Amino acid sequence: QVQLVESGGGLVQPGGSLRLSCAASGSISNIDRMGWYRQAPGARLELVATITPEGTTVYSDSVKGRFTISRDDAKNTINLQMNSLKPEDTAVYYCAGLKNFGRDYWGQGTLVTVSE
Repeated sequence: QVQLVESGGGLVQPGGSLRLSCAASGSISNIDRMGWYRQAPGARLELVATITPEGTTVYSDSVKGRFTISRDDAKNTINLQMNSLKPEDTAVYYCAGLKNFGRDYWGQGTLVTVSE
C-alpha cells in the first residue's frame, strides 16, 4: 500500500504560478502511471496530466502548454508546475498512482484557488 500526500496548493491570482508536489510513502517506479486529477466545485473528476516511469506524458487539452508534470523516482515524488493559471483552474487537485491491474492509489487532495 502506497500513501500519497499532496502539497503546494493555495490562492493565486490569474496569470500566476503554483507548483504542486506529491510525496509517496513507497516506491513509485513500479506504478504504471503517476498523475494529477482535479475536481472543480459541482464538476466531475477530470484528468490533468499523467507520466509513466519512462517519462511519457499526457495532458488534458485545457492545460497543455501551461502545466508540466515531472517525477523524481529517487525521492518518490511527482510535481505539477502550473503556469498562466486561470480562474477555471480552481479545483481540488489529487495525486494518483494508477495501476493497470489492482487498486489505484489516491491522495487526499490539495485546493488550488485562482482568483483576484
